[in-house]
Amino acid sequence: MSDPIPQSVAPDNGWTEVGASDEFPEGSGWPVAACGTTIAVIRFEGRLFGLHDLCTHGAAQLSSGWVEDGWVECPLHQGRFELATGKPLCEPVTDAVRCYDVQETDGRVWVRCRPGA
Repeated sequence: MSDPIPQSVAPDNGWTEVGASDEFPEGSGWPVAACGTTIAVIRFEGRLFGLHDLCTHGAAQLSSGWVEDGWVECPLHQGRFELATGKPLCEPVTDAVRCYDVQETDGRVWVRCRPGA
């Protein structure tokens, strides 16, 4: 019998399980299918962040981007987005990328299927 789903991340609260904690190493981004789209789950300084996986400028996958100092750099044109807010940090990007809440509970990673604030 599997462990019960923690109430804080239960599916009826909008959360979708996307993998085991060890599948998301430090300083890397990984694409996950959740919420009807692809989300880049990125671990930086021990914290997990969720961003819509496509750059708002050139539609490149942010999960393949460079992660540093609290931002991810688009691999196509080197625009940067702040991990915590999705805010664009330099040209050529001018539009923010959508953020998703991510939670790590009991060795599992969950994404909330409504955009985070």
